[in-house]
Amino acid sequence: MNIPKHIATSILFLSVTASPAAIAQQTADSISPEAAVALEAKKRGETVKSNKWMVAVANPLAAKTAADVLRNGGTAADAAVAAQAMLGLVEPQSSGLGGGAFLVYRNGNTGELTTLDGRETAPAAATPKLFQDEKGEPLKFFTAVIGGRSVGVPGTPALMEDMHKRWGKTPWKNLLQPAIDTATNGFKVSPRLAGLIASGAERLSQHNPTKDYFLPAGKPLQAGTTLKNEQYAQTLSDIAKNGASAFYTGAIANAVVNTVQGFTANPGVMSLDDLAGYKVIERKAVCGDYRQYQVCGMGPPSSGALTVGQILGLLQPYDLAKLGPKSPEAWRLIGDASRLAFADRGRYMADSDFVKMPTKGLLKPGYLKSRSALLNSSAALEEVSAGEPEWDDAELWADDESIELPSTSHFSIVDGQGNMVSMTTTIENGFGSRLMTNGFLLNNELTDFSFRDQKDGNPIANRVEPGKRPRSSMSPTIVTKDGEPVLVIGSPGGSRIIGYVAKTIIAHLDWGMDIQQAISSPHLVNRFGKYDLEENTSAVELKPALEALGYETEIRGLTSGLHGIAISASGLEGGADHRREGIVLGE
Repeated sequence: MNIPKHIATSILFLSVTASPAAIAQQTADSISPEAAVALEAKKRGETVKSNKWMVAVANPLAAKTAADVLRNGGTAADAAVAAQAMLGLVEPQSSGLGGGAFLVYRNGNTGELTTLDGRETAPAAATPKLFQDEKGEPLKFFTAVIGGRSVGVPGTPALMEDMHKRWGKTPWKNLLQPAIDTATNGFKVSPRLAGLIASGAERLSQHNPTKDYFLPAGKPLQAGTTLKNEQYAQTLSDIAKNGASAFYTGAIANAVVNTVQGFTANPGVMSLDDLAGYKVIERKAVCGDYRQYQVCGMGPPSSGALTVGQILGLLQPYDLAKLGPKSPEAWRLIGDASRLAFADRGRYMADSDFVKMPTKGLLKPGYLKSRSALLNSSAALEEVSAGEPEWDDAELWADDESIELPSTSHFSIVDGQGNMVSMTTTIENGFGSRLMTNGFLLNNELTDFSFRDQKDGNPIANRVEPGKRPRSSMSPTIVTKDGEPVLVIGSPGGSRIIGYVAKTIIAHLDWGMDIQQAISSPHLVNRFGKYDLEENTSAVELKPALEALGYETEIRGLTSGLHGIAISASGLEGGADHRREGIVLGE
């Protein structure tokens, strides 16, 4: 690993001063020396450089596990399997076996891009009224979340197995063994995990297995505590021996269904047939042009690639490089481009296997040019509404009202053969449904559907339907230029993921920041009109100017988890978000 001794700061004049709460530190004795060095590099704002391979992962233990796989000759897919198995143990609030994920993959030999959809599905017995009360009114969010009602059929175990069968090289059981060993022997609870447990203790106490694990003797786990999870070790051991079928059938599947249906305060409708019938779907990558680059990612049921692509496409005519990152005018353009894209997202985007979508029309140059003309203004747009893209088959949809709160995790991996993985993985809200079985938490992914099923007589595209996958904002992305890879990037963060990823791409490609600078640069996110400005950063200095342009603003924490790798003729450079505990390793 080659860590530079200094970093050029002339470009990064929007400096970041993160609060202590924003930087979750791992104690030196809880991670490897290699990971400790990488953590210190991140704290100094330095990129990590390498020539062979690289991993940028959301937790030091998971990063080390992925790095060891690559160091021993494994592929990017192998490293992703190992990283996910470890993340489900050491970062259980964000992702795991009980959740789902999206994967964007680039073949190092052919340059082919493809995506795997491991999104959770609605049970066969789910109805459009799932999240409505007896009067047809939407339930309050956490009334819907806590319990079995919100749990979708998990996709992560199937996705892990699918990617390994396609692109793996290391024996399957070897990839799960590090997480099995760590679960058996114990790991030290990180300050970030401890803080989230403490702040969420009341909701974690409503299911006894969850309470017993995270709140032993009724007290939240403390940072530095050695935590074992023998049930998780046994679950992984079963999957290591018998493949993902050990999760979707048999004892584990029975435990999942009993947990979902047995939470009497808010039971769900998942069945054994739902689990046994789960399938990963390979989908064509969705790509949008941005200047001389192609920005490719996950299409429906994710809104990520389409919305990021629209934001960048709307900005195409404007010289953001000349304006620079401290320009209120630049952020007016970015903010209103985001608002226009989110209006289309709310109207049209959902699981395209269930609803007709103008997927191609949303990224057509002519449509983007017409929408981009709306940005020719001297002030914030007063009103924003969905546009009218070209359709293959027209449908009339009502605007969505779904809630998507931040959690999730992301990692980026490049192996020695040039294979690349950008994978965003989740159980939705922090700690998901708060239901735990067999050592893992179950997702609350179904609350990503619209709680309403129609408005003014028009159906909502993202309504609940049996077997449907809820719309997501996860935006795992690979950027190319003339067919060659330039950037592997993604982030957690609910619907703000789209803004985090778009900003980082702009900062790297337009503003010339290296990948660590681009990730660390302050967040300014506008989805629906209000401009969120990241607290304790120089983004706050733009508040008066943005308000003068007509925006309502709010200063708040914006805890992204961006992990990215930039690729150039000189090698690989990686960045990890200082707002979370992840690191970059490579050699």
